Amino acid sequence: MLKIENPTATNGIKKQSFLDENFLLKTETAKRLYHDYAKQMPIIDYHNHLPPNEVVADRQFENITKIWLYGDHYKWRAMRTCGVNERFITGDATDLEKFQKWGETVPYTMRNPLYHWTHLELQRYFDENRLLKAETATDIYHSTSEKLNTPQYSVQNLLRKMNVEVICTTDDPLDTLEYHQQFDESGAGFKMLPAFRPDKFILIDNPSFASFITRLGEIVGYELHSFEDLLRGLRQRADFFVKLGCQLCDHGLEQLYAEEFTDSAADSIFKKAIAGQNLTENEILVYKSAILHHLGEMYHTLGWTQQFHLGALRNNNTRMLRQLGPDTGWDSIGDFRQAVALSKYLGGLEDKNRLAKTVIYNLNPADNEIFATMIGNFNDGSLAGKIQWGSGWWFLDQKDGMIKQMEALSNMGILSQFIGMLTDSRSFLSFPRHEYFRRILCNLFGDDVENGELPNDMAWIGKLVQDICYNNAKNYFNF
Repeated sequence: MLKIENPTATNGIKKQSFLDENFLLKTETAKRLYHDYAKQMPIIDYHNHLPPNEVVADRQFENITKIWLYGDHYKWRAMRTCGVNERFITGDATDLEKFQKWGETVPYTMRNPLYHWTHLELQRYFDENRLLKAETATDIYHSTSEKLNTPQYSVQNLLRKMNVEVICTTDDPLDTLEYHQQFDESGAGFKMLPAFRPDKFILIDNPSFASFITRLGEIVGYELHSFEDLLRGLRQRADFFVKLGCQLCDHGLEQLYAEEFTDSAADSIFKKAIAGQNLTENEILVYKSAILHHLGEMYHTLGWTQQFHLGALRNNNTRMLRQLGPDTGWDSIGDFRQAVALSKYLGGLEDKNRLAKTVIYNLNPADNEIFATMIGNFNDGSLAGKIQWGSGWWFLDQKDGMIKQMEALSNMGILSQFIGMLTDSRSFLSFPRHEYFRRILCNLFGDDVENGELPNDMAWIGKLVQDICYNNAKNYFNF
C-alpha cells in the first residue's frame, strides 16, 4: 500500500497516510467490515463497455497511455480544464508526451475522484507507490509500460488479478457477437456475456435511423417494411443473444417515454421515417413509447433484466462534436422530467404482469429521491429487489455521489437488497472502482455501528456487506 508519511499535526494527532490500507475507513468497525468481509468478494461487473475482441485476443497494451488514456473522457475533460492542448489529448502527440501531460495534470485533480482512481490503479495493477506528477511521469510511464509488455499484464490476467468473475459487455443488435462465440470461459477463468442495447432502433429522430433498419433487415434475412417487422427482427436478434448467455439489456436515454400509443400509429410513424419523411415531436414520442413498451414485454418473456441509464445531456459542444465525434467528453447532467414517464412506463408493463426485472440509473442527484421511491412502487414480492435503483454512475460514481445514492436508498428503500457497483467503463484498469465503492459502503455501516445507530453485530452486518458487494448481483442475475 502507498504510505506517504505525513508530519505529526500540531495537536499531537498523527495524520492518516494517503491511500494506506485503511483508505476511506474511518472507524475500527469499518476497517473490520472491509478487511474481513468485503475485500475478499469476487467482482460481478454487470455493465461495462469493454471491447470483447481485446478480451478474446488477450491483448497486451504497448504502453500505459494506450490502456489508460485512449478513450477515457474523464481524463480528457480534466486535462482540457487544466489548459492542456487537444494535441496532447486526442491529437498527434506521442504516447509519452500525452502521458507526461496527464502527469502534469494529476496534482491539480485533488478532490476530484480522478486523483483517487489514478493512484488506486497505479497501486493495484503496477505496485506503483509514487504519486503521479510532472516529476515522476516519465519514469512511471516507462516502468508501467515495461510491465504491460510482459504476459502477466495481458487483459485477461488484469481481470483475474482483480478477482473478476463475470463481465457483461454492451452490444449492438447488429453485432455478430463473433468474439463472444470465440471466448473460452474455461481458459479465461471468468465469464464474458453480451448485453443487448437497441437504442438506435428507439431513437427514430436520429438521421441514420433508416440505414439502421436496412442493416437489421440484411442481418435477419428479410426487409423491414413495418413496425411489426421491426419487432420481429429485434426478437430474432435477441434470441441470438440468448444463445450466447445474454440475460440483460441496457438503454442510454435522456428519459423514458410513455405516451399513449397504438400499434397502428407506431406503424404509420415507422413507415414515414424509413421513407425519409419528417416527423412531428408528438410522432417521435409516440413511436419511442410504443417500441419501449414492446421491448419491455419482450424482456419479460425472455426472463432478462432491463437497465435504463437516464438523464445525460449529450454532445453539448457542437464544434467539438463535429471535430471529434460523440463520446469524447462533451456530455453533462441533464434536468429532464423523470417521475411521470418512469411511473407510466413501469406501470404500463406491471398492469399486464409483464414487468421484467429492472435497474434504473439516475444521473441527476436532484432526482435521487424520485428514483429511490419509484422502485418501491413496483417491487411486488415475487423476488427480492426486483426493481433496483442502480449505483451512482458517470458523474455520480464518486464518493459523494455514491454516499448520496446509498443514503437515499437506505432512507426510502432497502439498502440490503441493493445489487452494488459496476464500472460502466471502457478501461481494463477501472476495476478498483469496486474497491472504492466497497470501502465507502463499509464506512457507512461502520459509522452507524460506532454511533450506536446500529447494533455491533459483525456477523450479520458483514453478511449484508458481502451481499451488496457480490451475493445480491449473483442471485439477481442468476449467474
